[in-house]
Amino acid sequence: MKFFVDTANLTEIKEALELGILDGVTTNPSLMAKEGITGEDNVRAHYKAICELVEGDISAEVIATDFNEMIKEGKALADIHENIVVKVPMTVDGIKAIRWFSDHDIRTNCTLVFSAGQAILAAKAGATYLSPFIGRIDDMTWDGVELIAQIADIYTIQGFQTEILAASIRNPLHIVRAAEAGADVCTCPLSAILGLAKHPLTDIGLAKFLEDHKKANS
Repeated sequence: MKFFVDTANLTEIKEALELGILDGVTTNPSLMAKEGITGEDNVRAHYKAICELVEGDISAEVIATDFNEMIKEGKALADIHENIVVKVPMTVDGIKAIRWFSDHDIRTNCTLVFSAGQAILAAKAGATYLSPFIGRIDDMTWDGVELIAQIADIYTIQGFQTEILAASIRNPLHIVRAAEAGADVCTCPLSAILGLAKHPLTDIGLAKFLEDHKKANS
């Protein structure tokens, strides 16, 4: 499973890179705004800066909601760097745009996905990635990971090539369960990735080893 970090913060991206396990980055308008990045030129410059840091795919989201504007904006985003993947919302116009982008060799990430039916449409349209939102589904008292497993089964049966990108990850357990369910990619905050490395028994074991080493060499 590939690891993407879900942020627009360059410091966090650099820290994720230092782990040696980062495969890409996802962003959205909310994450850009959180970093105080506003204005079309500034946003595009920031995307370029991210692409210059990370060798993998970088999802850049369109703001437009109608087909023609999505195409215009998506083309501009794709022109920023070869690593850009155009992030398109799961709407009727979004599906049309994904089909157009696919036909013109522009990679896409279909976002805001909450059902298997939406996942089928996105794959049929030629989406490169599909982003089911695990955490937001959990908030509705459903099981987001079950959706990942359902989509993975459908994609395997039908031979769809779209990669399942588990999004709206809230904690390390979400990452583990998404991996078990068949997600190809997981995008999450850096804190969730770092949380995978933590376990109380590891801390206890390390403290014991260090204590024994100190006694043996005192």
